[in-house]
Amino acid sequence: MIVAIIYLVLIVVSILLTVQSAHVLYLMLYTWDRADAERKARAPDEFLPPQISFSVLLPARHEEDVIQSTIERVVRANYPAELLEVFVICSQDDDGTIKKAEEKIDDLKRKGLHNVRVVVFDDQPINKPHGLNTALPHTANQVVTIFDAEDDIHPEIFSLVNTVMVQEKVKVVQAGVQLMNYESNWYSTLNVLEYFFWFKSRLHYHAHYGSIPLGGNTVFFARELLLRLGGWDDRNLTEDADMGLRISAMGERVRVVYDDRYVTKEETPPTLGHFIRQRTRWSQGFMQTLKKGTWKKMPTRKQRWLAFYVLVFPRGQALLGIYLPISLGMILILKVPVLIALCSYLPVLLLAAHFLVQAVGLYEFTGAHGLEASPKALVRMAIAWFPFQMVLAYAALRAMRREMLGRHDWEKTQHVGAHRATTEEAESRVG
Repeated sequence: MIVAIIYLVLIVVSILLTVQSAHVLYLMLYTWDRADAERKARAPDEFLPPQISFSVLLPARHEEDVIQSTIERVVRANYPAELLEVFVICSQDDDGTIKKAEEKIDDLKRKGLHNVRVVVFDDQPINKPHGLNTALPHTANQVVTIFDAEDDIHPEIFSLVNTVMVQEKVKVVQAGVQLMNYESNWYSTLNVLEYFFWFKSRLHYHAHYGSIPLGGNTVFFARELLLRLGGWDDRNLTEDADMGLRISAMGERVRVVYDDRYVTKEETPPTLGHFIRQRTRWSQGFMQTLKKGTWKKMPTRKQRWLAFYVLVFPRGQALLGIYLPISLGMILILKVPVLIALCSYLPVLLLAAHFLVQAVGLYEFTGAHGLEASPKALVRMAIAWFPFQMVLAYAALRAMRREMLGRHDWEKTQHVGAHRATTEEAESRVG
């Protein structure tokens, strides 16, 4: 009887994971599979003259190494300076970042640019959404946007969004974000490709059905919409996803634009520890948002189901991490009926399909950005594939533990500017 129950559980879990993996594969290929989706994702061929004014929020904590370059890129964007205002947001105890930002602001003032200032907060919690809420009342322009402290933005990003918002009368635009340093360490290629498929394909599916967890930067909001919503939830570890679902629940349309030419470039976390902490924060934030229940306010069953599916995904990753070693062990060690063995192997086959799609994605990503996918990168990606899944599962399990313990402190991800070296390499090839 016990053996029969074990077999039944194994079959049910195998089927569920297979269906879930197949659906993720479909989402990864959504814009490639549907010509209309790919067409909607593209940036406009021509930009309208500047009309919209932008308030740029740059939340930063211990970002001394990168903040000055980021400020420079934002203020030097190809958009009228009088239509841009920039706020660097820091906690009072972050003397290093404040000093570097003020040095850069003084330098810009000497060059005639007076549209950058530092906003400092001295209360709790010390995290990104609280900093955004602190800065929001200081903004005065029509559209509020967020960039992270290490972001390399495209000079035409404001012209792109200005055109989309004016032409399509939308109040929220999510533009593309792309990690770049795909050869920095053993997991960086897979992390880069996660972003590639998420922004290039999956988000367009979510936007189409009106149930979208937004990204944390390069997202543009009509200021009046943010004020109506009361800003961000400063206790949520994924305030971006929470904000996207709140906007979706209002019935507000989100326009997603992904064009390889105009993406905001970022870097993978520099160490495995930083990567695990970042992924733990994301997984726990999804768990918080699931518990919060905003998804239940979606107008249609399809929207509610899609939001629930996304938010419960980290728990699925945790389950997959527990299941895969057990499944492989049973296949290789235990003697089970052939049907049970074949059934338990289905999720493994789907993971192999995921790998093949990502291998093709690697060549498309590098080709789009003037880089070169070496055979070494592909081999390293194959070797890292299974360990990477286990790391994601561990981070999800860690998030579950933190959530049960009621720990919601913000685990900071270090930035060292590794993506800028990759960008310079690509530019040198073009040159």
